[in-house]
Amino acid sequence: MKPTRYCITLFLCISSISVPLLVSSQACQRTCGKIPLKYPFGSGSGCGDARFQKYITCNDQKLTFTTHTGCYPVTNIDYSNQVMYVTDASMSTCACTQPSKGFGLDWDGPFSFHDDDVFTLLDCSIDSSPIYKSNNNAYDTNTSAVPLCDKKGASICSFLYSCRAISMLNLPISTCCVYTPVDLGPSFEMDLQKLQCSSYSAFYSFDGQDYNPENWKYGIALKYKFNVYNDYPGSCAHCEESNGACGYSAVAYNSFICNCPSGINTTTDCYFEAAFNNALPRQTVTWSVYPLASILALFLFLL
Repeated sequence: MKPTRYCITLFLCISSISVPLLVSSQACQRTCGKIPLKYPFGSGSGCGDARFQKYITCNDQKLTFTTHTGCYPVTNIDYSNQVMYVTDASMSTCACTQPSKGFGLDWDGPFSFHDDDVFTLLDCSIDSSPIYKSNNNAYDTNTSAVPLCDKKGASICSFLYSCRAISMLNLPISTCCVYTPVDLGPSFEMDLQKLQCSSYSAFYSFDGQDYNPENWKYGIALKYKFNVYNDYPGSCAHCEESNGACGYSAVAYNSFICNCPSGINTTTDCYFEAAFNNALPRQTVTWSVYPLASILALFLFLL
């Protein structure tokens, strides 16, 4: 009767486990280079939020943001305020000016421009650029064009055009136009070829030095949302608290999974893994290769 009792006990213990275990081919990374990866971002397929998968990739420990206009390095992610910072290698700064095709966001993506973003169009054609319109006031002969730009941004143009890299081009200040995200339209597109401007500069902070463009925070700040209500999923919070990484299952209608450090995927959290590791000698725990065998070994050990 003793073996029967063991079998019944073992069956009851195994059947009481409510967390389905799946062997994962590759564990989700917790970092990409020096940037921590948390929901909704992930290091690869099945990690993070499925909606972010085609926009964010981690290759060779470099986090990259991709849109229809190109690929852009991610420099930082502010998870508290839900802001991601990217840079554009073709963008002009106070230290360097170069031609660019522009920047745009995919209209169906989960990203939008941050209110702090300031876009400055450089070397725009006064005669043919659509950002200028003809002046129909026949009594005003002082100017032939009125810029359709932020009037309060004139000082920004002055500071940028005083930078050595830009001043060497001897461009008139009238060829500079300060855009704000609201000016980019519903498609979030800034096509410099259509705007007939040779380059652009973007920054998201003066860094307390409004009069010193050399120290401005150049780059683009992008906001992101978790969902239509912008609610952080409770299941994901529990997963990350247990040292897991939130992910999704491609075979179960993108259902939620929690990827544990060992590589196992669960539908809840990774606390069970810590309990098993504490119950068995370390050398007997081989979750990533034989998860079921490890569970059986544990219960046989406890009986």
